[in-house]
Amino acid sequence: MRFTKASDLVPAGLVTAVALYLFIRLLYGELPPLPTFAGVTLLVLAVVEVVFGYVLRGRVRRTSSGRPLQPITAARALALAKASSLLGAIMLGAWAAVLAYVVPESARVEAARSDIPSAVIGAVSAAVLIAAALWLESCCRAPRDPDDQRRDAV
Repeated sequence: MRFTKASDLVPAGLVTAVALYLFIRLLYGELPPLPTFAGVTLLVLAVVEVVFGYVLRGRVRRTSSGRPLQPITAARALALAKASSLLGAIMLGAWAAVLAYVVPESARVEAARSDIPSAVIGAVSAAVLIAAALWLESCCRAPRDPDDQRRDAV
């Protein structure tokens, strides 16, 4: 398994942004107002992943003392991180699409003006989730063995 790259996340975000933007253009008048804190769930997930990352990182670094890290725990953390980064990319694309529609319309439509804070909170929360997920993924890396570094230098 390889670590997540931007080339894994950008297409998902772009496809979501384009599809949702077209959907919003067609049906914005029929949609209910966006809840202001709709995107905060993503922020809560990001905080959980950061805390989990700190715990996991400490356990990976001190494998000789304390409880050893079980490989299945690292695999689960990695799966969570990969899924969360993809979710974050999709949701960032979705919130960006909402912003792309409501910002220009906010001068004419009151509903669009009131949806801007929701879209900003959602986009920021999605970006924070991506960062937290990539950080959790990096916490799953095993530290380099000093013996391997000496052999690489020769």
